This record gives sequence, C-alpha cells and structure tokens, in this order.
Amino acid sequence: MSGKLQDIINKQQDQINPGEENLDDIVQLVGFVVGNEEFSVPILSIQEIIKPIEWTRVPRTPEYVLGVFNLRGTVIPLIDLRKKFGLASEKMTDDSRFIVMKNEFETAGFVIDRLTEAIRLKKHEIGPAPETAMQEKTMIEGVGKQNDKILTILKVDKLLERDF
Repeated sequence: MSGKLQDIINKQQDQINPGEENLDDIVQLVGFVVGNEEFSVPILSIQEIIKPIEWTRVPRTPEYVLGVFNLRGTVIPLIDLRKKFGLASEKMTDDSRFIVMKNEFETAGFVIDRLTEAIRLKKHEIGPAPETAMQEKTMIEGVGKQNDKILTILKVDKLLERDF
C-alpha cells in the first residue's frame, strides 16, 4: 500500500473515531512493588497472579531460586525478585503474591511484595532504559512516566532467562 493511500485511510479513521485512542499506541502493564521500588511488566506476559502457595526447595540452585511449585500439574520454578535484585530477603506478608510470567519458551513464578495496579501508558510516555555498562544484560525495558511518578518496565525475557 502506498504511503499516500495509508495517510488517507488514517485520516478517515481519525474522522470516524475522533478522540478515540489508537490501541497500537497504548501499552498495558501490571505494576508491582519489590522492596521500595515499583516495577511493571506487560500484561500479556502474565499467565496469572496467585497468593503464595507451598513450594519445594531445589538443591544446587542460586540463592534467588526458592524452589519449584505445582500449579495445576505444572512444575514451575519460583524466583525471589528481592534476592535477584540484590535486596535483603523479607518474610512474605498477606500482600505478597506469586506472579507467573511466560514467554514462548519459559514459564516461572516470581515473588513480589505487593501488586499495585493495571497501568495504561501511551508509547510516547515510555523512555529508553538508562544506559549502563552492561546494557545487553539489563533487565530494564524502559522507564514510564505516569503523572508524578516514574515506573520501571522490566524485560520479561530477561527475567525468564535461566542461568541456573
């Protein structure tokens, strides 16, 4: 399709739906807290969010891997995001949750301190990840700006990467 034709179609679409947001320009996220920081991940990467259940410790795994748990017949690794992010471990509370994330290859559960909210950001409200010495290893996808707060958006693929 030629560029001019696409422009005409877009203008007509805008006239038909004035004031309606283009869904392609919206990113839907789920916010959660680990330590004193708020993070988020794309909503489509979340399989489910559950209250903590019993898990089994697995020997010879990194300290941040708590073990595995059984979710309706599927054994899923459980990762403590506090430990993975280098924070001090704390006892789970009534607000703690297991957030089960997936991509096309892996599924894992992550312990979070508490959920915050479902978040809708326009793509232009998301900036790039801060530059670091190890840019390719960073878990940060970008930084969202919402009202008066900054929101760190995590790379689900990096979180799910197995290094154990």
